[in-house]
Amino acid sequence: MSETVKEKKVKKSWFKGLKSEFKKIVWTDKKSLAKQTIAVLVISVIMCVLIAVIDSASFELVNLLLK
Repeated sequence: MSETVKEKKVKKSWFKGLKSEFKKIVWTDKKSLAKQTIAVLVISVIMCVLIAVIDSASFELVNLLLK
């Protein structure tokens, strides 16, 4: 089944709108991107260590209570 002319126009219009929206995207510069990436990595490592400490402490507490 082939598409009607109206369906083709709708698809073409949709892709045209999508293309124009992509042109509006403002990407950050490399310096800002690097700073944000480093911040995310540092916070992730800190959270990982914090969770590991809490996990170990709670494990030891449970073992202490069970003995």
